[in-house]
Amino acid sequence: MSQRSTMATAEPVARLIEELGKLPGVGPKTASRLAYHLLRTSRDDAIGLAEAILAVKERIRLCSVCFNTTEIDPCAICADPMRENLICVVEQPLDLVAIERTSAYRGKYHVLHGAISPVDGIGPDKLRIRELQQRVVTESPDEVIVFTNLDLPGEATATYLHRLLTPMGVTVTRPASGLPVGGDLEYADDMTLGRAMAGRRAL
Repeated sequence: MSQRSTMATAEPVARLIEELGKLPGVGPKTASRLAYHLLRTSRDDAIGLAEAILAVKERIRLCSVCFNTTEIDPCAICADPMRENLICVVEQPLDLVAIERTSAYRGKYHVLHGAISPVDGIGPDKLRIRELQQRVVTESPDEVIVFTNLDLPGEATATYLHRLLTPMGVTVTRPASGLPVGGDLEYADDMTLGRAMAGRRAL
């Protein structure tokens, strides 16, 4: 906010705008609109939002097996004995949610929490790749599906995982074409994701 704008805005509101502006995809104008919307809501609604945020920070953890966000450990998916002996590797928990929504996949998952991107200083050591290797050893999956995004970091990660895991004797596959190149999985529609999963190809 500019100095003139800061002078015209009460300090608590200015702080709220600043904090909201730290959220991904929220620019200064959107942060201001959200702040003034919250200012107009009832005290109970504001407290409800604050309590929901605190509950997430206090009760949500990472599953010790797949590293998805969960309230119980292991998560419900990892604890489900009916899941197929497949591991679908995704970049973020939102990607897992998108794939689950399609009902086209009944295996397990592994969340890397990012993708290899030297430009951003993210190497394999900063992702959950070592844990994935260990799962391949202990679980002996029938297949590892690398469902990372179809952008440069996602493709780099897929190539790295293929070279790393194939010598371990596991089949490594990639989603079929149909997903938009450069797009994020979380924004793809259910039908496209389902077809990509069904028509996956060996790397």
